[in-house]
Amino acid sequence: MDEVFSGPADGADLARARDGDDAAFTRLMTPLRPELHAHCYRMLGSVHDADDAVQEALLRAWRGLARFEGRSSLRTWLYTVATRTCLDLLDARGKRALPVDLGPASERAVLDQLPRTDVAWLGPYPDAGLPHGPAEPETRYQQREAVELAFVAACQHLPGNQRAALLLFDVLGFSAADIAGMMATSTTSVNSALARARRIVAQKVPARTQQQTLRTLGDTRLRGLVTGFADALDRGDADALVTLLTEDVTWSMPPLPHWYRGRTAVTEFAVAVPMTLCPSWRYRLTTANGQPAIAFYVGADAAGPHEAWSITVLTVRDERIAEITSFLGAEHFAAFGLPGSLR
Repeated sequence: MDEVFSGPADGADLARARDGDDAAFTRLMTPLRPELHAHCYRMLGSVHDADDAVQEALLRAWRGLARFEGRSSLRTWLYTVATRTCLDLLDARGKRALPVDLGPASERAVLDQLPRTDVAWLGPYPDAGLPHGPAEPETRYQQREAVELAFVAACQHLPGNQRAALLLFDVLGFSAADIAGMMATSTTSVNSALARARRIVAQKVPARTQQQTLRTLGDTRLRGLVTGFADALDRGDADALVTLLTEDVTWSMPPLPHWYRGRTAVTEFAVAVPMTLCPSWRYRLTTANGQPAIAFYVGADAAGPHEAWSITVLTVRDERIAEITSFLGAEHFAAFGLPGSLR
């Protein structure tokens, strides 16, 4: 993990950056910024919080670069700064939630829901820049597995020190000794935090990851499943929708607090709300959190403008849709490089 800027060009840029050359600092940071951003998202559960964390971490790094002595790699040092920044933000902002964390499923469609503004909601993650493999060969999770909704949501149930230990060890491949230095604690404390974190996460995430499921399904069948779901909503075809869902399917729509479980409840909601109250749909296929996703736009009629409505992330099991998570709000679209409206 410690051979990061061994080349002469990187060493020269580090020397220049220490002397106050911001262009050299930018060259050093640019290759590491995407993975730091993904780490901050895993820690914080929000793209916007991850943006803030990376910006603050790089500012701290710039101000403290003269004190970097090279005892560890630049990458390790930056992860130390980023992780501590995230822990500070966690203290100030708290954990993020999904509707399933707030209470039981609703048995009937709720038509008069109001957004819960007192809850910090988990948000979707644009995964286009993430690699498909692991960060290091010995890690437990691939990079995309570690942004899947179930995993990130499970991490929200961990205290900050456990969350950091789990992500740094099992996702990024740092040693317990590395993490102890990063978090100013002992190796024994890191191993204890890691063991507790693994037990909690194992209780909350499926044994089979979405990456494993999607590889088995294949691109053609997956695209048919995703477009079939979007087209069924657009046509108002409840019968077609039902055939795509598992028996225990769930649908949640943060920031709305109510959610639904089971084919009957989900279909009733789909008929009562999106198929009835939303006159015209358009959509674009995308990916989020390492999973298939759909950017939905809603318009008053087919000929008029359609405004951004949700980034809807699908969780697949047994060639059907097992979870539908619709992150409502146009504010999610820019991070995915998507327009706020379609004409």
